[in-house]
Amino acid sequence: HVQLVESGGGSVQAGGSLRLACAAYGFVVDDYVMAWFRQAPGKEREGVAAIDSDETESYADSVKGRFTISKDNAENTLYLRMNSLKPEDAGMYFCAAESASDYEDTEEFSYWGQGTQVTVS
Repeated sequence: HVQLVESGGGSVQAGGSLRLACAAYGFVVDDYVMAWFRQAPGKEREGVAAIDSDETESYADSVKGRFTISKDNAENTLYLRMNSLKPEDAGMYFCAAESASDYEDTEEFSYWGQGTQVTVS
């Protein structure tokens, strides 16, 4: 049974930092494409960062240089380090996963967590 559980959200002042975590159950993160998405009230969900099974990272332009995505294979956990936070970074952050082989075909994510809230004031 695949499950993703996010944590680490909270309320910070602009310029502050947070580290989000996404614990994965039922699969090995090393074999999956993992990503972080966010959704602010009244806005569409947007991709923030992704990391491939070969550790290749990609970022939305709006977070480049401020956010870092990483995986800890020993802990089977995905992280998102967020520095220099801005009010526009606020929203519900979700992690997502798809097997590397399936992602090559679909470029879609089958597995999603419940989200963790980030507030920036």
